[in-house]
Amino acid sequence: MNELKRMQRIVIKVGTSSLTRPDGSRNLRNMDLLARTLSDLKGMGHEIILVSSGAIGMGAGKLGLAARPTQLRMKQAAAAVGQCEMMHLYDKFFGEYGQTVAQVLLTGEDVVDPHRRAHLSGTFSALLGLGVIPVVNENDSVSAAEIETGEHKVLGDNDTLSAVVAGLCRADLLILLSDIDGLYDSDPRQNPEAKLISRVTGVTDEIYEMAGGAGSKWGTGGMRTKLDAAKTANRLGIDMVLTNSNRMDALYDIAEGKSVGTRFAAPRA
Repeated sequence: MNELKRMQRIVIKVGTSSLTRPDGSRNLRNMDLLARTLSDLKGMGHEIILVSSGAIGMGAGKLGLAARPTQLRMKQAAAAVGQCEMMHLYDKFFGEYGQTVAQVLLTGEDVVDPHRRAHLSGTFSALLGLGVIPVVNENDSVSAAEIETGEHKVLGDNDTLSAVVAGLCRADLLILLSDIDGLYDSDPRQNPEAKLISRVTGVTDEIYEMAGGAGSKWGTGGMRTKLDAAKTANRLGIDMVLTNSNRMDALYDIAEGKSVGTRFAAPRA
């Protein structure tokens, strides 16, 4: 396979637990490693879109809060502080590796309304054409429906958002970086004999039954939201890989199609 055929448009989603430590402080080492690896992948010819959680968690840490806020207004305040901090750090780290980043904040209405959706698709296309790495997040400081636990959520979490963005960008691959190695046949935190499933060819009810509970106290996602993202991506013809952010170098293997974590394979015609 020649180099040209291996070039891909890749959406990478990184979770709050990968960007912050258990006390909510920023994990600068992980952010730097992420920026270096994605910059290198871009240098190899891939187009990169980063979907980044962490605004609320990072804002809560910077504000000295003991845990993720529960009140809506405090969540939105933390998001406003955290988003500023996060983009400042991404601009710094990616800049060290010669890359330009752009901030794209979305709400559910942006992806539902056909006119907004078309403009978004055009914006992503223009940014990628200019060699920019878009950094995408939900606009939590104004999008109350997306960070509350009520109904009528369009995005609801950044796992789902990343799958929607992959569709908007017509991506070839979606990678979710999390605090777990992939999908197991049971919860590995409770069952040391749990086995990693390397490939899933359909997100069925049986697969959903394997999903565990919530993630860290700073994040919102669990395995179920990742399965939702896989189902959305697969429906759009996009493969999704779930793997551990502690193995950042594995992104190179994933881009080459090697078996890492769990690959949710989209149906092939």
